[in-house]
Amino acid sequence: PALEKIIEDYCETKTFHRNYRLWLSSSPTPKFPLAILQKAIKQTTEPPKGLKPNMIRLYNLISDEDYARCEQGSKYRKLLFCLSWFHSLLLERRKFKSLGWNIPYEFNDSDFQICENILAMYLDEYPDNTPWDAIKYLIAQANYGGRITDDWDRRLC
Repeated sequence: PALEKIIEDYCETKTFHRNYRLWLSSSPTPKFPLAILQKAIKQTTEPPKGLKPNMIRLYNLISDEDYARCEQGSKYRKLLFCLSWFHSLLLERRKFKSLGWNIPYEFNDSDFQICENILAMYLDEYPDNTPWDAIKYLIAQANYGGRITDDWDRRLC
């Protein structure tokens, strides 16, 4: 309601050029005012085609501070590459329709960001003995695999 009120007040008190446009950018969230969404023209971004462009896009999601936050830098960078590869591969399989997935799944950037946080957290919490089984389960089975409903598709995760 506060954002809606700000926009409404702003639009009522000003005169605008006929080509003026107000751009709002947001990650998907249930907190975004529904009234604004209903009045707006929505634009979404699709992941690029190809493994390399997808991986570059994923690396660009990570800030320099986040990239350097993990105390086990070497291990983190290697696992981050693996995670980026895995996420990009999952997205690329969609273009093959039923040959890629029996059911089309919508993996998104938040899946990747959650898994990246899991990697950094577990590597920092357990510097001497990395819990590989826990990391693998949380990423492959809980986060990505939790969305997959088909048994044949589940084999990938």
